[in-house]
Formats: sequence, structure tokens, C-alpha cells
Amino acid sequence: MPEIAIKIIIFMFGSMIGSFLNVCIYRMPRELSVNKPKRSFCPQCEKKIAWYDNIPFLSYLFLGGKCRHCKKIISFRYFFIEFLTAGILVFLYMFFGLTLQFFIYGTLICALIAATFIDFDFQIIPDEITLGGLVIGLILSVLFPVLHNVDSRIGALIQSFWGVLAGGGSIYLIGKVGELMFKKESMGGGDVKFLAMIGAILGWKFALLIFFIAPFFGAIVGIILKVTKGAEIIPYGPYLSLATLLVLIWGNDILRWLIPVY
Repeated sequence: MPEIAIKIIIFMFGSMIGSFLNVCIYRMPRELSVNKPKRSFCPQCEKKIAWYDNIPFLSYLFLGGKCRHCKKIISFRYFFIEFLTAGILVFLYMFFGLTLQFFIYGTLICALIAATFIDFDFQIIPDEITLGGLVIGLILSVLFPVLHNVDSRIGALIQSFWGVLAGGGSIYLIGKVGELMFKKESMGGGDVKFLAMIGAILGWKFALLIFFIAPFFGAIVGIILKVTKGAEIIPYGPYLSLATLLVLIWGNDILRWLIPVY
């Protein structure tokens, strides 16, 4: 099959996954089921959305970004998340091809997207994503040792476990230091579990690399929000997600640059 056809198919499936992520982002922090009611509904008038009004990209454009029933504006973010998910999955394919890593990393990216936008809105990251993803990461490591570049299932499980400790432990320790310095909570428990989950899949080296890269993204945005809006607290999950995407693609190159003998 021609490369362009594969990319188009991945983009189409990615947009449908993005549509489901929109459901998760809206419902999970509100403690609503992501499959009941099965059909999507307008968050304004709560009327069910017909299938022909729920086609990624096309329905939003055809309806002019408005609900067919109440005519109220539907956030452009729904369109953006569909496009973002589809685009990143195509981007991953360009680096990994149709390999095991592509499918596992693609699933991880979907979890990161959902967590990012929930964290933006509610400053929480649901346990369904973090703890559920952590358990899945441990299981996948046993099933597919190649994720950690080892042959032994036990060795892969050990690598995954160290990833959990390195990821969650680093965030936990910096949070405790922040509490001692500023006399208030500086890192939420959701962030601890979030990087622990990422570490379960990527291992301890990448988990620590993400830990050190994420503050650069967070500091830039934090300074801007502090100056423009006087914000005291910013969600940290989005910057862990951005650092994770960076490390997924260029992590080994970064490590070789930092540690020439790596």
C-alpha cells in the first residue's frame, strides 16, 4: 500500500479516536460514564447528537461550529483535538512505521491528550488514566520486552518497575521540596501518578529525562500566565505530556548528546 494511503487511513482513524477523546475529556472529570449514554450529546442543551452530526471535522464545519438543536456555539477545541490526535498519530507513524512501538506509543499519546485537556480545565488527572495506564504499562512490558530493549520478560518488568519509581518518585520528591520551601502544595498527586504511568511504559531513563525537560515548558508558560493573569497555580500535566512526546521521538538522541558513551 502506498505511504500516502497509509497516512490517510491513520489520519482518518486518528480523527475518530480524537472524537472519542473529546467524550472522555468532557465526561471523566464530571464522573460521567464514557459509554452511557452511548451517543454523544450537546453540552449546552443535552440533546443527543445524531451520527451524521458527529463525523470528525466535517460535521463541525458543515454546522458552522454550532449545535443543530440549540444553535449555541460548540467549542473549537473539539475540532482541534480531533485534528491534533490524527496529526500526532501520523507523526508517530513517520518515525516508527506500523510497528509494535507505534501502536503502544500511539495509545500512550491518546492518554496524554486526554489527561492534558482535563488538567487544563480541572487541574486534575483522573486515576482511570494514571493508575489504569500504569497497570497496563507493567503488563505490556512483560508481554513485549522489546519496549525496554531487553529479551527477558522479568528484565522488562524490572525496567518498567524502575520507571514507575523514577517517574513517580522524582515528582514526589520535588513536590516535597517545594512544600518545605513555599509552605504549600507545589505538586499534585495526579502529577506523581502521571509520570509514574509514563515511566512504566518508557522506563526509568526516559522518565528522568521527561522530569528534567518538562519544567522548561512549564516555566515559560508559568511566567507568561503570572505576568498576564497573575496565576499562582498552573497545571503541570500538559508539560509532562509535551516532554513525553519530545522524548518519544528524540529521547535516545538527547541521551547520546548528554552522555556520549550512551
